[in-house]
Amino acid sequence: MNQAIRNSWIVAIALFALLFGAVSYVQFFAVDSLNANPQNDRQLVASFCSNRGPILVDGQAIAESVPSGTDCKYQRTYNDPELYAGLTGFFSKFSGQYGLEAQMRDELTGNSDSALFDRIAQAFTGEQQQGRSVELTIDSTIQKMAYDMIPDDVGGSIVAMNPKTGAIIAMVSKPSYDTNLMATHNKADFDASMAKLVDVPGINLFGSPAYTKLYAPGSVFKIIDTAAALESGKYNKDSVLPNPAELAFPGINYALPNYANGQCYTKDKATFAFALENSCNTPFASIALDLGQDAITAQAEKFGFNDTSLKFPDRVVDSRFPGSDGTLDDPSLAQSAIGQKDVLASPLQIAMMTAAIANGGEQMAPNLVKTIRTPDLKTVSSLTPEVLRQSTTPEIAAQIKDWMVSVVDNGIGSAAAVPGVQVAAKTGTAELGLNESGVMMNNAWFTGFAPANDPEVVVTIVMPKVDVATGAQLTSPNASKLFKAVLNK
Repeated sequence: MNQAIRNSWIVAIALFALLFGAVSYVQFFAVDSLNANPQNDRQLVASFCSNRGPILVDGQAIAESVPSGTDCKYQRTYNDPELYAGLTGFFSKFSGQYGLEAQMRDELTGNSDSALFDRIAQAFTGEQQQGRSVELTIDSTIQKMAYDMIPDDVGGSIVAMNPKTGAIIAMVSKPSYDTNLMATHNKADFDASMAKLVDVPGINLFGSPAYTKLYAPGSVFKIIDTAAALESGKYNKDSVLPNPAELAFPGINYALPNYANGQCYTKDKATFAFALENSCNTPFASIALDLGQDAITAQAEKFGFNDTSLKFPDRVVDSRFPGSDGTLDDPSLAQSAIGQKDVLASPLQIAMMTAAIANGGEQMAPNLVKTIRTPDLKTVSSLTPEVLRQSTTPEIAAQIKDWMVSVVDNGIGSAAAVPGVQVAAKTGTAELGLNESGVMMNNAWFTGFAPANDPEVVVTIVMPKVDVATGAQLTSPNASKLFKAVLNK
């Protein structure tokens, strides 16, 4: 009798071990290959109809799964969708996952490696698998304020970030759209919505233009020229730079003009402070010609240009210097040094460049995710600031910061001033060409940080394809409002 009981126990334990092993294998080791199997359309349907975790801002769901009352038990719903479309992306039964819905899908579905034992427990108890919540670093008040600053008929992007941690405080772009249109269960409705949206000029359905789109950066690139000059040892804070009205080149009918809207024309020689205050072109073009293409490229890459691996967690399109293959001739290098020609940058890249100056030359990795929690609110991960690279020395960063303060105190960035607070900034105007009325269209840029002596926030704004007056109205004054809002919270 005892032998029979022992044998029964051995068989029971063996069966339990086999069952445990099978569940573990399916839930953990084989999950990726099973999900990737092209014949496994059940996986997409099951995921689409599952109870995915919410994406949160300030504790409120901006994306969540709600009971649908249909055969598909849950419907993915987006709250205030236009405000957050560029971040959340969408999850569609008919075209897949994008934005945070894609990049954080393992956490949102509960399929991450760290949730293995939760899945095993749910498999044994028969409970439906629940996803984890993803809380963002976004400040909802600043996000809304920044979004409202972008005119619907102009478009553009604004990024606000903490230079010490890399946390994104706000990231907005227009045009935007209602992500609920993409999450519909109805294929005909989805196709009709997609057909309309793809024709909207300037729209990006698969991520905010703040990190997926590139623009000519214009004079904000002069921060990189300045860092390269100081790092070379050939220039210092007392250097006097040539500042002619134009820079001519032998053998060709072209001359690079100085910036016409500041006070550049009043001096034929300039200090760094004066050249940055008035965004003079010819001094920085001369620096690039003196140092050479390789030196400017190397400095740009120290700030993150040409980096094809950056994620935050979605992939960031790589900003480019010089932006074309081969060696630049002198006119092309001169144009590139002032952020024109083929040089391209995303708003996030310019914010990161500025944040490195604000943070003593140390560039932090950008991040959008603050915490991840289980359905019972247990925190499983939190934002850990990460140093991405050393862009320049603390001494050079401090010197550039002082000159950027002077841009606001004494130069063309005065509209970004905040009473009682030192603001450091650089403006930019990248010329795009004449419109049908003969008016020059530009990418209007602002980038800066405050307080200059202990930076809490970087603000970067780009308004593409605007005239000079419109650009001036939509950049520095709005940056001042954002600085005030963040510092007063």
